[in-house]
Amino acid sequence: SGSQPQLRSGRAARALPGPALALPAGTAAAGPALPQGRCGDGPGGLSAAMAARVLNVNVGVLGHIDSGKTALARALSTTGSTAAFDRAPQSRARGITLDLGFSCLRTALPPQLGPGPGELQLTLVDCPGHASLIRTIIGGAQIIDLMMLVIDVTKGMQTQSAECLVIGQIACQKMVVVLNKIDLLPEGKRQSAIEKMTKKMQKTLENTKFSGCPIVAVAAKPGGPEAPESENPLGISELIEVLMSQAYLPSRDPSGHFLMAVDHCFSIKGQGTVMTGTILSGSVSLGDNVEIPALKVTKKVKSMQMFHTPVTYAMQGDRVGVCVTQFDPKLLERGLICTPDSLHTIHAAIISLKKIQYFRGALQTKAKFHITVGHETVMGRVMFFSPAPANFNEEIQENVFDFEKDYLYQEEYLSKDSVSSEENKENDQAGEVQLPKQQWALLEFEKPVTCPKLCLVIGSKLDTDIHANTCRLAFHGVLLQGMEDKNYTETFLPKLKVYKQKHKEGQVERVMDDYSVIGRSLFKKETNIQIFVGLKVKLSTGEDGVIDGGFGQSGKFKIRIPDGLKPDTKMLLTSASKKKSKGGKGDMTKEDESSKNDSAQPVTISLIFKRYVFDTQKKMIQS
Repeated sequence: SGSQPQLRSGRAARALPGPALALPAGTAAAGPALPQGRCGDGPGGLSAAMAARVLNVNVGVLGHIDSGKTALARALSTTGSTAAFDRAPQSRARGITLDLGFSCLRTALPPQLGPGPGELQLTLVDCPGHASLIRTIIGGAQIIDLMMLVIDVTKGMQTQSAECLVIGQIACQKMVVVLNKIDLLPEGKRQSAIEKMTKKMQKTLENTKFSGCPIVAVAAKPGGPEAPESENPLGISELIEVLMSQAYLPSRDPSGHFLMAVDHCFSIKGQGTVMTGTILSGSVSLGDNVEIPALKVTKKVKSMQMFHTPVTYAMQGDRVGVCVTQFDPKLLERGLICTPDSLHTIHAAIISLKKIQYFRGALQTKAKFHITVGHETVMGRVMFFSPAPANFNEEIQENVFDFEKDYLYQEEYLSKDSVSSEENKENDQAGEVQLPKQQWALLEFEKPVTCPKLCLVIGSKLDTDIHANTCRLAFHGVLLQGMEDKNYTETFLPKLKVYKQKHKEGQVERVMDDYSVIGRSLFKKETNIQIFVGLKVKLSTGEDGVIDGGFGQSGKFKIRIPDGLKPDTKMLLTSASKKKSKGGKGDMTKEDESSKNDSAQPVTISLIFKRYVFDTQKKMIQS
């Protein structure tokens, strides 16, 4: 699933504010001018659709395991979907949510969402809180507009609550914090405990984009899961008021390719196979052909429902069940369906990225991460690169990658806590580390992934011990360019101009004449010196030289000095070599001592060049 509709011919997908990221598309406004049959209006035409205007806003319910998310979704919901409230037998047996659950709550349209009659439908996306299910949570976060972060009031922020907050900052615009389980606080101290936890949460959020967000205290299921149903939840009507006040008109666009994130797939006897999910871009109507790109299969839409109501049309942001025939539901648990031939399967990608500030440790080139691209998570290897140092402060056009420019290879993602590269140190007069405005990574996947352009990418270390109190999410970014060719290393990567700056040092061994010297220690004995012929070098005494060729068999080489050696350099070198040739092998003379001191300051030779990482000929280039 993408964090944004695909770029379409003639119109760009709207970028939304946020940390260099577009917002998830999974939400929906059924505006007045909709085709008939919307939300069960029947064949009454547009007037009926206008009368029963339904605005759908997707609300994610995220938090640490056992903070009471499912109970909260149940208390809020008026209509459960087929995938609501831990209906799966495995979930019920284990007593935890294993998958995304969906249900909905309908209320009158709040005044800030426009005049006229209508309903606000809050689709609740109940995300699992168990650490091993973070892949599912990331998938869920990309289809929500508004997030509820559920906190157990007796425990406060826990590891997964922090990870959910990070995912929310990447993929969401608005948040409401719900302090749950207030029934566990002794009545006499309840109010002061709620106030204390509220202050604590405000402090936690003050440096995030959710600073100042509403915080509501509730007890979704007083007495816990075993309590009788007659116990009424506390604070739910206040929470619904807050959710209504936070609801907004998400941007919706029915044009362009249809793309839907499927999260459940099951068969209904005599009907066919139903795929339920959220439409990320475009729209779908009865009779349309849709492709399941992962399986290269195309099927016709036989019928559609939204929360048990038959419909003939659905658009971006809607939560819908699509029924097709002759398809085995076991083949697709979750994934994408789309307009035929509109998605691409890629083996590698270029992304723009930002490090997640709570991730401890450096992001190293060649390291492996769990890469979540849309709703798929695969292992991938990364290579980081930045603009050339002269362009560190240049404004970079968003969501576009320029293949004409040169980029500098980085051993790790550059951040304030990473060691600055040598080149930065040279560029940096002020003593502070200079960081580029934008950095990129080449991702190489262990198995191909299917996704839209410009979709959200998250890199994590999901193999970290889940009991360690540490954030496993490492970076997030936007997919700018996918590589569909299996042989992308030969067909595509040579176009990517990422270079390494090379710096070799050697020493002048002796003078040949006024215009040439012999050098050593720059190359290994087995190096083919021929490929370095013609490259410029600089002596530590200031002269410019050119490598002329090899000298003997031991890796020594001849340097031509076009402007001739300076008299001082010549003196320095001739006196050093004279001292070396004097004195026998016996006792060490004073002269030998001084020659040792002299040779402690030899004349060094610097060779600087750059080499493009993906250049098959490995050419050396000097500016």
